Amino acid sequence: MSAKQTHAFQTEVSQLLDLMIHSLYSNKEIFLRELISNASDAIDKLKFESLTNSALLEGRQDLQIYIEVDKKAGTISVTDNGVGMSEAEVNKNIGTIANSGTRKFLKNLDEKQVQDSNLIGQFGVGFYSAFIVADKVTLITRKAGIKGKKGTKWVSTGKGKYSVESVDCPDFGTTVTLHIKKDEKEFLDDYRLRSIVSKYSDHITVPIMMLKPAENDKEIEYESINKANAFWAQDKKTLKQKDYDEFYKSLTYDFEAPLTQLHNRVEGNLNYTSLLFIPTKAPFDMYEPKRKGGIKLYAKRVFIMEDNEKLMPLYLRFIKGIIDTADLPLNISREILQSNKVVDAIRKASVSRILKALEKMAKNKPEQYASFWREFGVVMKEGIVEDFANKDKIAKLLRFATNQSPDSSQNVTLEDYVKNMKKDQKTIYYITAETYEAAKGSPHLEIFNQKGIEVLLLSDRVDEWLVGNFTEYEGVPLKSIAKGELEYLDSKEDKKAKEKTAKDFEKVIEEVGKILTKQVKSVKISKRLSQSPSCLVADENEMGGNMERIMKSLGQDVPETKPILEINPAHPLVKKLKTKVDEDLVKVLFDQAVLSEGGQLKEPAEFVKRMNKLIG
Repeated sequence: MSAKQTHAFQTEVSQLLDLMIHSLYSNKEIFLRELISNASDAIDKLKFESLTNSALLEGRQDLQIYIEVDKKAGTISVTDNGVGMSEAEVNKNIGTIANSGTRKFLKNLDEKQVQDSNLIGQFGVGFYSAFIVADKVTLITRKAGIKGKKGTKWVSTGKGKYSVESVDCPDFGTTVTLHIKKDEKEFLDDYRLRSIVSKYSDHITVPIMMLKPAENDKEIEYESINKANAFWAQDKKTLKQKDYDEFYKSLTYDFEAPLTQLHNRVEGNLNYTSLLFIPTKAPFDMYEPKRKGGIKLYAKRVFIMEDNEKLMPLYLRFIKGIIDTADLPLNISREILQSNKVVDAIRKASVSRILKALEKMAKNKPEQYASFWREFGVVMKEGIVEDFANKDKIAKLLRFATNQSPDSSQNVTLEDYVKNMKKDQKTIYYITAETYEAAKGSPHLEIFNQKGIEVLLLSDRVDEWLVGNFTEYEGVPLKSIAKGELEYLDSKEDKKAKEKTAKDFEKVIEEVGKILTKQVKSVKISKRLSQSPSCLVADENEMGGNMERIMKSLGQDVPETKPILEINPAHPLVKKLKTKVDEDLVKVLFDQAVLSEGGQLKEPAEFVKRMNKLIG
């Protein structure tokens, strides 16, 4: 049996506890919901593991949660006979926060002045909410199946340190005992606790037991204080929105109600019930590679597994909910799920249902859809690449900012764009850049702004992959304004005038090309520019500058390509080249073109010297 050891909380946990104790949770009663949800999850996991190893139950069948109050000691205990934890799991799960997204969020909390409502829900660290009402928390746990009845005791006052030691533990499961603060004694009242359970945890499918009021002190009898039925199995006609909201919060640990939910019962070739939620806010760890999904799979109301990637595609990873089917055996493994036709059919139907719901929201509740897009638009764009079968449906849901938008808000649909195209326009034009500001200020836009032609401004990182896999919308091709030739923009008169100008600059172009032979593929008179002196253009089938920078930032080897330099013959700096092709001026024009598209100069000091020389 290991001796008692004292450890310091991870910095992020100390920060989290300090926020909880001193500033978070105006609604303190929520601590009980968090502990009950954790207990319920532990029991669900044990039920699933016991399907293939019944010895884990140690002969017990009554898997329940117990809430006990000791008014004399001033404690509340929440006990479950779930899967429990080993000492290694206690050290891993309590005292540290593994999620890097949580750390980033906590680091910026003071700056953002984030309110208390979302923190716990976003990261599932609800155990720590116990310190809102307790000045000391004791946890005793034993993992089911561990030989020798060896358990682990964890104790902390929430002030920077915690202790861990081995103890004798006859029963598997976990008991969390809260030593209630003097000014939080209201929570030692049985009726108060029952009302909290009724409010937040009535839907928990595990019986939540409390001592039944007895006529004499000798009689000890427990009673279930929650309905303990599967919420999703209820008739949705009998459920109100507040019922869905509370179930969602207990399921996800979120503090905000969902944006909407989809509750369906399917009978026929397949038999299953799905209750899927679209959250109001995106989780802070949505882009973390190791982030888990949010769908729990049940078979005949018995929990099987959670976060299975087969139940929902990656681009819909923000969806939360339950899928319960009668068509899967209780002992199904994760490996079997990977190629299971039932799961594939349920996933296909669920995705279709979500996309239809979003389409309906966009049509009937545009403000609600705008809110959804602000939170989840970037990951929805991933669907164009990931979900070929639904590419057309997803395309209708996409929203963009354009050069004609008043700000960076993405609210223009592709349908809107096509409807507003110029009479002879045959292409949907776009430009990609690292930021909205860079896209909005790109010199490539000058001719389009001049002619009043709308251009999609794409500045989300996923946009490069989006346009790489999405070449047309309802027969109208998409084209980058920073690649290849621009057709159909000039009238016959404009075209003749530009051809004449190009001839006048033939010698200039030849000389500039010689000076920049190592940097550019060719030099051309620009059809894009009206104000800037120069810009860089990629060949039609080559990687653009923005994509090249993204790939390099990801550590990818990028094949070396040379851009095309376009110069504006109407600009004073370019006109100077007609008199003399000055090498310093030529290189400044090239460097300016690199900077204007968001690139970095290889020799910034040389650029400064040349600029100073020209100005002087």
